[in-house]
Amino acid sequence: MGRQRPDTEAITESIDSGVAELVPDLGGRNSWTLRVNGTPQSHVDLDDPTYLEFEYVRRLGHIVDLTAPSRVLHLGGGALTLARYVADLLPRASQQVAEIDAGLIAFIRRELPPPPRVKITTGDARAVLTKARPGSFDLIVSDCFAGARTPAHLTSVEFVQQASAALAGDGIYAANIGDGNGLQFARAQCATVREVFEHVCVMAEPGVFRGRRFGNFVIMASHNGLPMQQLTRATAGDPFQGRVEHGTGLTKFIGGAPVTTDATATLSPAPPSGLWGT
Repeated sequence: MGRQRPDTEAITESIDSGVAELVPDLGGRNSWTLRVNGTPQSHVDLDDPTYLEFEYVRRLGHIVDLTAPSRVLHLGGGALTLARYVADLLPRASQQVAEIDAGLIAFIRRELPPPPRVKITTGDARAVLTKARPGSFDLIVSDCFAGARTPAHLTSVEFVQQASAALAGDGIYAANIGDGNGLQFARAQCATVREVFEHVCVMAEPGVFRGRRFGNFVIMASHNGLPMQQLTRATAGDPFQGRVEHGTGLTKFIGGAPVTTDATATLSPAPPSGLWGT
């Protein structure tokens, strides 16, 4: 279950990418927020792994709920929030997590031990994905951040094509990204994913969709259809109420945004100062 500590005591560790901190929640629960170099990365409730604190993780949880994957690849580890969620709901599912920061992996293993049937691999997400056997996963989740920004090489059409190759025929690809004013990065990422997959949607809070504030977009894609009605209901009914764009709505959202390639890829935009702990 992980180590129990007094409510006021945080745990700090030097890791490969800087400093990681596990901050306990108030209220007596065995729940923690992982911050890396000041940026909140994960929230974990060890008493109830199905409790999802962060808005974007709740969107990813809806995807798990609606598709019940039996083989999952998580690109980006953090404190393994979604892997714990899957393990609790689908205990027979096999999961692999790719995390580039070996020090962070060691820290989480020691303080918040992962559940069974979760294999953690040290390495760059794209390098791990390249080695995956064709058709070996039902769900691939890309949730990789260097600080508060998505690395450029994980935003290109070539990267999405590699994810597609590693998915089963009816598999799901999901990606979490951040964007704000103008939404050019989010629009381009939707265009990039749609270049590879026939069925694509994107989820976000209404204010984020309108560019009123910086926030998370979760893109979901498949070659074999998406549970759009159920996903729309789940997103609209969530405590963090959201909107789903697909079909003509997605086309309108993308506008004329170009597909991102390895040659044109850039880091995702930095959030405004003070947001996400930056």
